[in-house]
Amino acid sequence: MIRNVAILGATGSIGTQTLHILARYPDRFSACCLCARSNAEGLFQLARTFRPRTCGLVVEPKEIPDDLRGIEWFFGEDSASRALAVSGADDALCAVVGIAGLDAVLTALDTCERVLLANKEALVTGGHLVTEKAKRLHRALLPVDSEHSAIYQCLQAARGNVPSRLILTCSGGALREFPREQLANATVSDVLKHPTWRMGSKITVDCATLMNKGLEVIEAYHLFGLPEEKIEVVIHPQSVIHSMVEFADGAVLAQLGAPDMRVPIGYALGEPDRLAFGGERLDFTRMGALTFASPDTERFPCLAYAREALRLGGSAPVVLNGANEEAVAAFLRGEAKFGQIPLIVRYALDHAELKPISCAQEVYEADARARLLARACLRHL
Repeated sequence: MIRNVAILGATGSIGTQTLHILARYPDRFSACCLCARSNAEGLFQLARTFRPRTCGLVVEPKEIPDDLRGIEWFFGEDSASRALAVSGADDALCAVVGIAGLDAVLTALDTCERVLLANKEALVTGGHLVTEKAKRLHRALLPVDSEHSAIYQCLQAARGNVPSRLILTCSGGALREFPREQLANATVSDVLKHPTWRMGSKITVDCATLMNKGLEVIEAYHLFGLPEEKIEVVIHPQSVIHSMVEFADGAVLAQLGAPDMRVPIGYALGEPDRLAFGGERLDFTRMGALTFASPDTERFPCLAYAREALRLGGSAPVVLNGANEEAVAAFLRGEAKFGQIPLIVRYALDHAELKPISCAQEVYEADARARLLARACLRHL
């Protein structure tokens, strides 16, 4: 049986790599829904290749090409949710960047059998809303982040044994060895030179600040149910071990592979089958040393701020995420220095009124307040 797959964030790095796998397995998958934010020309090309039933764009183009008018199009901020709802998708791969992905994930849980989660912010900001809904509706929630996919894969061999520790690996980002005296003024060009992964600009900046790893700690907490103190982070520059799980007897299971996002994407798509895609294989005889180190939260405090937000609970992770999104956007526009990103996040956490979260509307309200605080901080830096 062919599974109909919706890809939300189709023109981004994760979306295009997902489509690469779908194209290799036309007897197993069909792309029934493709959505993007503003890259209309990119989405038009994908639509011509995959002929989905529905498409969505947040930014409405001037016109739809004549050869694509047979597709049902949706526009506006909620275009992905509306396109998904009528697409007939069995699976939804949610790769929308930022908090904008929360609505899409909640809609996907309503309409699809499985949600392939590549948007970590949905769990960071609405973690218990997403996981409780998935449990209530008996939906599969499959991680696509390489680290969480690695943990998920290792847990398949647990046979009911509860892990004693989750170990998230981290490349350290482009500025891992940047001189301390130059760190605060690192340029956008410096930051976007990620040493091992090919990703979008926002997540690459988050890797450089270690905020990405902090968001992943929160994501792991919601996905796997271990307390924050049992989720560790280690710097592993080679990005060969994608994460590890330790058990009560001290045994550690690890998932290894070349740094290629098609591995976790393919695993989520084909689970429990593994899908070959022609990627690079590890050559252990040529690999060299695998090294590990503790993260430096003095130089990169965002990881510590994320842990603090998780412990505080309620709207604190929403505040953390919203302020960070504002700060990173300002940095990419040239309106903030790299060293100001953690200052903006710290200001928002210190000045926000933290409240419980019981629905998506409260998430968006907390996010809006966090962004106002971040902008106010930016004006006075």
